[in-house]
Amino acid sequence: MSGTRRIVFPAPGLVVVEDAAASPPGPGELLCEARVSLLSTGTESFCLAGEFDPGTFWEEWVRYPFAPGYSMTSVVVEAGTETTGFRPGDRIATQTPHVERFTIAAAEAVRIPDDITDDQAAWMSLACTTQLGVRRAELQLGETVGVVGLGLLGQLVTQYLRVAGAGRIIAIDTAQERLDRALAHGATDAIAATAGSARDRVAELTGGDLLDVVFDITGHHDVLADASTLLRPLGRLVLLGDSPSPSRQRLGPRIVGDSIAVLGVHASIAPEVRTPRDRWTIEAMTGLFFLLLRTGRMDVDGLVSHRFSPDDAPAVYERLQTHRSEHLGVLFDWTRP
Repeated sequence: MSGTRRIVFPAPGLVVVEDAAASPPGPGELLCEARVSLLSTGTESFCLAGEFDPGTFWEEWVRYPFAPGYSMTSVVVEAGTETTGFRPGDRIATQTPHVERFTIAAAEAVRIPDDITDDQAAWMSLACTTQLGVRRAELQLGETVGVVGLGLLGQLVTQYLRVAGAGRIIAIDTAQERLDRALAHGATDAIAATAGSARDRVAELTGGDLLDVVFDITGHHDVLADASTLLRPLGRLVLLGDSPSPSRQRLGPRIVGDSIAVLGVHASIAPEVRTPRDRWTIEAMTGLFFLLLRTGRMDVDGLVSHRFSPDDAPAVYERLQTHRSEHLGVLFDWTRP
C-alpha cells in the first residue's frame, strides 16, 4: 500500500488499513516516522468489540472510526519551530496509535537511549501502566502476591514484583505457555487454573496464609469476586484490567468481612509534572524501565511472540478474537512494505 498507512476500526468488528496524511509540524511539534508499535491485545480487542457499559471510561474513549494502539517507537523526521530537545534522526517513544507518519507535541515524546532497541522501547506505555499498578499496591518487602491473567500487563507486573522485593509471586492463568513465560521472568510458582479454582492451591503454597496482594489483570467481569477469595484478611485487590462491563462484576463474599481493599489503577493517574510528593511522571517511569532493561532486571525481548506487517492487521485482529492466548507480544513492524 502506497502512502502513509494507519490502522483503523471504522465500526465495531471492522479493521482496515487505510491511507492517511500527516500534517507538517507546528511550533513545539515533531513529525515522526514509525518503526515499531506494540499491539495491546486485551485493550484493543475490547475496543474492536465495542461492547461497553454506559458511563464507563471505555464509552468515553472509544469513538468510531477509532484509531487503536498507544505504544509506539518512531524516528523524528522534522522538528517544528520553537521545538527544543529533539532533532531529525532522534528515536522516540510515544503513546501514539498505529500509524506510519504522525505529528506529535514534543512534550509527549521520550527520547530512546542508544542501548535500548526499537522493540524494547515499544513497550514503554504498558511498562508505565504496570509500574503505576505496582506502586498503587504499596508493596512491602517479602509479601506474597498473586497475578491473575498473564497477558502483556501480567507479565510486566510479574517482573516489577520481583524487582520490588515480593517474596512469593504466584502466577495464575489457564494458558500453560503464559505461565512458563512468567516463571522464566520472576514468578516463583504457577497455577494452571482460573481464579475461582485456584484457592486450594494458593492455600497450600502459602501454608494457609493466602495472599497479601492479588492483581486482577484480566479485564473480565467474573474474575474480581473470585480473585478476592485468594486474599488474607486486610489483603489488597488491585484491578489493573478495566472491565468494559463493570455492571456485571460482583464483590467477593469476604470483601467486607475480611476488610479487603479494592484498588483501581488507570494509566491516566500518572502526574503530568514532577513534584516533590510524586516524581513518577511518564518520562521518569520510562527512564526507570529503560534502566531495568539495560541492567538485566527486566526483559521484554522474551515476551515477543509475533511480528507482522501493518498490512496484515485485519487478519491479526481476527486471529485475536479466537486465539488470543496464543499471542503475547505482538509487534507491527512499520519498516516492512
